[in-house]
Amino acid sequence: MPEAAQPTLHRRLGVLNATSINMSNMVGIGPFIAIPLILRTLEGPQSYLAWLVGVLIALCDGLVVAELGAALPAAGGTYVFLREGFGPRTWGRMLAFLFVWQLLFAGPLEIASGNIGLVQYLKVFWPWMTDFQMKLTAAGVGVFLIFTLYRKITDIAKIMLGLWITMIVTTGWVILTSIARFDPALAFDVPPGAWRFDLSFMQGLGQGTANVLYLFLGYYQVCYLGAEIREPGRTIPRAVVYSILGVTLIDVALSFGFIGVVPWREGMASESIGSDFMARVYGPWAGQVLAGLIVVTAFASIFALLLGYSRVPYAAAQDGVFLRWFGQLHPTKEFPHRSLLLVGIGAIIASFFTLQDVILGLMAARILIQFNAQVIALFLIRLRRPDIERPFRVWLYPLPPLVSLAGYLYVFASLGLRFILFGLATLGLGVVVYLAAARKQREWPFARA
Repeated sequence: MPEAAQPTLHRRLGVLNATSINMSNMVGIGPFIAIPLILRTLEGPQSYLAWLVGVLIALCDGLVVAELGAALPAAGGTYVFLREGFGPRTWGRMLAFLFVWQLLFAGPLEIASGNIGLVQYLKVFWPWMTDFQMKLTAAGVGVFLIFTLYRKITDIAKIMLGLWITMIVTTGWVILTSIARFDPALAFDVPPGAWRFDLSFMQGLGQGTANVLYLFLGYYQVCYLGAEIREPGRTIPRAVVYSILGVTLIDVALSFGFIGVVPWREGMASESIGSDFMARVYGPWAGQVLAGLIVVTAFASIFALLLGYSRVPYAAAQDGVFLRWFGQLHPTKEFPHRSLLLVGIGAIIASFFTLQDVILGLMAARILIQFNAQVIALFLIRLRRPDIERPFRVWLYPLPPLVSLAGYLYVFASLGLRFILFGLATLGLGVVVYLAAARKQREWPFARA
């Protein structure tokens, strides 16, 4: 095939499309399944202190992502940031590989959390479903997801915008209802001894913050599509900041709205708190209607997740850091179809785990090599790469990157020994795999002088 006829990625997504992809990914099923988990961490409304900590960390890290994404608008996002920040021929090569490696764990886990949550709301219609049937259904959602994404990016952008509108309608209905029916006595029914500030409290706050940050996962999603964004120096920072601020307003309103109608002791035990909320206000029919809207909203989220993550192994394969077989675009539809199948099949497998393990596992797998490492990459790019133009610069630098670094380390330390070991083990195994492959291929650090 002549070179001119080779399929390529095109810059077709503007601010509206980029923000809708980010927000659909970030809201999705998250607040409708994670709010009970947040309440359980400290057993009461005081658990919502995690919102202050989580929003601060997310906004600070979002500014880091905004500068990096505007400076390096290419397919792959954090993969490109690490490669260029640490050096494409030395440490950056290994860290870029490790990012792709952890994505093989964290990406499917994140998508699977949406699959599992979606099925929890399907159970509102079919309450007789057993746990195993729910797992099979979640895996089936993953199969259907791959099918819907097997098409051109222009078609996907239209679908994504429609799903985003559904998400706004869904959350808007809940928020307006909660404003009309909000009971402060329920929402602020803090149990005795709630503010004890001991080690147990700090660990619970850290785990609550991990759940809050799970709700923000995706503010960087637009960076994975960097090669498909119009005017990236302007579009990417706006999409990142707009989506974080918008999702903060939506999720905080939902969080307090739920416990202002459903007592928090009931809410933290619920698998479908959104349906319980609407059923309490309007009756069972409203709970079912909202469950249907949440299913669509959840699908919008996992749709955006797989769309973005499928570009990362593709970008790594293009650089020769990952298996080159995954670096091919579909010959007619011009999207990374092999990379899409890799991440999608991983999500199908991960759908057989529990929701709690999936959320904590994905946070453990990605904090060190994604959120912490990309902050260091920003510092290195500012120090060593004057050749990289930066259309957007972090406000109040270096304070936001330092807050992001310290905040994510605190959350990682709070996850519990099992998940800390999981995160370290996946990272360590990735180092071993990289070194073995690099030695065989005579790449850094085994390259000949």
